[in-house]
Amino acid sequence: MQNSILLYIGTFLVLFVFSCSDQLNSPKTPSIEKVIKKEEVKVNPSGYAPLTARIDVTTDVPTSVTLKVAGKSEESPDVTHQFEEVSTEHSMPALGLYADYDNIVTLTFHDNGGAELGTRVYHIQTDPLINDMPTVDIQTAQTTQMANGMTLVSYFGHGHNDKDRPQRPFIFDRSGAIRWYLDYSSSPVLSKLFYDVGIERLQNGHLYFGDGSTAAVYEINMLGKIIDKWDLPGYGFHHNVLEKPNGNFLVTVSKNGSDTIEDHVLELDRDTKEIINVWDLRKSLDYDRTILTGGEKRADWIHINAVAYDPSDNTILVSGRTQGVIKLTQDNKVVWIMGPHKDWGTSGNGVDLNQFLLQPLDTQNQPINDQAVLDGDANDPDFEWNWCQHAVKVMPNGHVTIFDNGDQRNYTTTGPYSRAVEYAVDADNMTIKQIWSYGENRGSETYSRIVSDVDYMPKTNHVIFSPGAVNYGGHSYGKAIELDYDTKQVLFEATIRPPEAVYGITFHRTERMSLYP
Repeated sequence: MQNSILLYIGTFLVLFVFSCSDQLNSPKTPSIEKVIKKEEVKVNPSGYAPLTARIDVTTDVPTSVTLKVAGKSEESPDVTHQFEEVSTEHSMPALGLYADYDNIVTLTFHDNGGAELGTRVYHIQTDPLINDMPTVDIQTAQTTQMANGMTLVSYFGHGHNDKDRPQRPFIFDRSGAIRWYLDYSSSPVLSKLFYDVGIERLQNGHLYFGDGSTAAVYEINMLGKIIDKWDLPGYGFHHNVLEKPNGNFLVTVSKNGSDTIEDHVLELDRDTKEIINVWDLRKSLDYDRTILTGGEKRADWIHINAVAYDPSDNTILVSGRTQGVIKLTQDNKVVWIMGPHKDWGTSGNGVDLNQFLLQPLDTQNQPINDQAVLDGDANDPDFEWNWCQHAVKVMPNGHVTIFDNGDQRNYTTTGPYSRAVEYAVDADNMTIKQIWSYGENRGSETYSRIVSDVDYMPKTNHVIFSPGAVNYGGHSYGKAIELDYDTKQVLFEATIRPPEAVYGITFHRTERMSLYP
């Protein structure tokens, strides 16, 4: 018995010594209270993005941080972002806050080996939305199938018919909750912001847009702070600015002092900020053509509303609302013209434009030679022309997508429908074939004679169809409709209803994107 007791005591002492030795040789993980030396939270730090905050934290040891804004429900999700930089100084934007709400934001700290050190919880109270913001109603949300991210809306945002107020882009989640917006009302620079087509994300993660009030292109961060600016000497901005793969900007402009408007495109060098190319559409096209301008010659003879870039041959595509879609070389020569064949003449440079008109093909790749179809007076079961289109873009496969508004379709006064449509253009054989379309069966409920957008998302093989100025059933609204490309099943549908639709417009374009790049 005595030997057993001694053996037990000896074993206990050995284990105790080893335990103490392990504790002495293993550094103790400091508590998060001891790691954080300094912290500060500032809501809306720029003054222009009310649903953002900046959290500044200084830590005693190098750390990385994961930030989470808690969602209200499964339908209104968490926003999570990992800041991978390991440092003792952190300045982190908190994006995706709810309006008029006690937001719960959690920071999780990790050491330089990735081990979790602890968490810090902040309660961030926000103000209510301003009165000019719309309501967002969700009709369909297949959350397991729709593309990730939230929906950015380039909202016109003029409340009570006040044209002097800035436009206000916003982002809403799949539940319809607005989680981010800009309000430049108090800005000394952008208090009368008119971005027209809207804002998009740069390759570096920031946002960019042109402004018609200051005739410049701007780069901003998600807090609304201006990062950079490009002036347009001698020109005024309208409609669209596009970042090329090399970082330069294509900008649709009007030339100051000209008797015509909205008929030039510029290329801005990103680094030097100089204008390095100019496309004058009065020279490359026939500015006497009036078939879609009511038969009257007018200053706004083409109304360029979009520009796209085709990297396959270093050309640009220009959407002229009252002329069609035109592909141009770098030296302003026409490659092809997409639109009804009626009434084309000679360009300002003296070139016969009829040679650039595309020949429609049916689904069997046979030419459609019915003159009524070629001229746009009638449609073929396999093919319809584009009418007063917007949002021309080049797909990864080289096809062209547009929002076919349908205004003056077949030279009538109204729709009766708008379409997202995809065309395959063969520039060598000068043919065009309709590949895919959506919207005909939706009729008046998605008919938007002006503005609007369509986006193809190659990662998911989805399409977002966004009529932005619908006036139906006595109501004005816009819609963002996400479709499966193959089945045309609606995976997500939201209706955006403004308190007042100035000019009948709710928005110009939408984009699906994450809050953090």
